[in-house]
Amino acid sequence: MAEPTPRRNESRLRPAPLLFEPAEVASDPEHFFDLESIDDPRALLARATELTQAFRAATDRAVEFQAIAAAQLADPRRFDRLTPADIAAQAEWTEDYAKKMVEFGRDLMRGVEGPGHVDPV
Repeated sequence: MAEPTPRRNESRLRPAPLLFEPAEVASDPEHFFDLESIDDPRALLARATELTQAFRAATDRAVEFQAIAAAQLADPRRFDRLTPADIAAQAEWTEDYAKKMVEFGRDLMRGVEGPGHVDPV
């Protein structure tokens, strides 16, 4: 299971970088961040673990940005604000999940991360 996302006052782990893959290499279905070229199982496990941690960190960060965007789009001060149903349709979420993401985003923007706070995911 993924580690909890560090909060604003905690330092973030710096996972292995996700290196760019050239289009011709990425189009090969057997190629994945050059893992297939690693023969040593220890090295393969280490690099695959680094990539797993990097993808988890990227996912956690992307979810935070989704939540902030949802909160901004639902802001009642915006003349063009969206309803939770509109946000859900755009992000391919359920309406209930969109409501939770809006609230999570508002908490993130306020810097609220109390012990009772739970990520929507």
